Amino acid sequence: MKHITTDICIVGAGPVGLFAVFEAGLLKMRCHVVDALPAVGGQLSEIYPKKPIYDIPGFPDILAGDLVKNLEKQIAPFHPTFTLGERVEDLEKQEDGSFIVRTVDGTKIACKVVVIAGGLGSFEPRKPAIENLEKYEGFGVTYMVRDPEHFRGKRVILAGGGDSALDWAIYLADICEELTLVHRGTTFRGAPESAEKVLKLAEEGKIQLILKSNITEVHGENELKAVTVMVDNTTPHLVDVDYFIPLFGLVPKLGPIENWGLELEKNAIKVNTEDYSTNVPGIYAIGDINTYPGKLKLILCGFHESALMAQSAYNIIYPDKKFVLKYTTVNGIQELQQ
Repeated sequence: MKHITTDICIVGAGPVGLFAVFEAGLLKMRCHVVDALPAVGGQLSEIYPKKPIYDIPGFPDILAGDLVKNLEKQIAPFHPTFTLGERVEDLEKQEDGSFIVRTVDGTKIACKVVVIAGGLGSFEPRKPAIENLEKYEGFGVTYMVRDPEHFRGKRVILAGGGDSALDWAIYLADICEELTLVHRGTTFRGAPESAEKVLKLAEEGKIQLILKSNITEVHGENELKAVTVMVDNTTPHLVDVDYFIPLFGLVPKLGPIENWGLELEKNAIKVNTEDYSTNVPGIYAIGDINTYPGKLKLILCGFHESALMAQSAYNIIYPDKKFVLKYTTVNGIQELQQ
């Protein structure tokens, strides 16, 4: 069993959790980060490391994996510690207001503040109701694109109408030998600009776009060989493929966090927008896992929440000190570390 003592325990090593380390470090607060995944980055590393992101200030576009690497470099001067590959199981508040956080593997973290930055919490892909689909998982059926090069020169069929389906259709158009996007509707839920790009690619013949349709069957012996597309929801059409990628989003599950006495709303943690604190003093929630009026599930919003959280947490870590905002443009990182 590992016993760790720190100022702040951050649950979740996604981009928002990593940036919270930076904001806390500027205020000389030590952080220990826990994540059930074996590497930092959360969904950015696990689901779409090669996917471009367009709304990070200062970067016209940046690959998700590169953003994670940059965040790691940014927090390195503050020497955070990590427990990876272990899910947080239990949280116990002490008489003095501090906390003991325990993982399923017995690691114990003593801290004064807990910051939940768990993204969607524990998540799993939303799978379409297709008979025998699980049989081909890992043999032609996958629910995420970790490395686009894996699909180079292959026949790939995507299903979905949200941002993920549109983004990957655009990205894979020049990689796959044949790329088909199937969507049950006639309009897309994703960004209008992305939808326009997909329609243009279809007009240019770079992808095949099949609307008002669903994939109803999968075929093959030991690996996927074809799928049945119900065109216009009436006519079955057999399509030969190497890979089928349903992109219907993720099913969020809070997991053990549900039992921590936090005020919840639709699988999210309600917070005070003054500092993103929860109803339990000393516990904050930032990023996609929280909810409040006007909430936008964007990485850049999580960055903002991290900054305000850190200033509030400072009053708990250093109750006898007056908070003084210091600008990195004036002091630099090295001086703020002193």
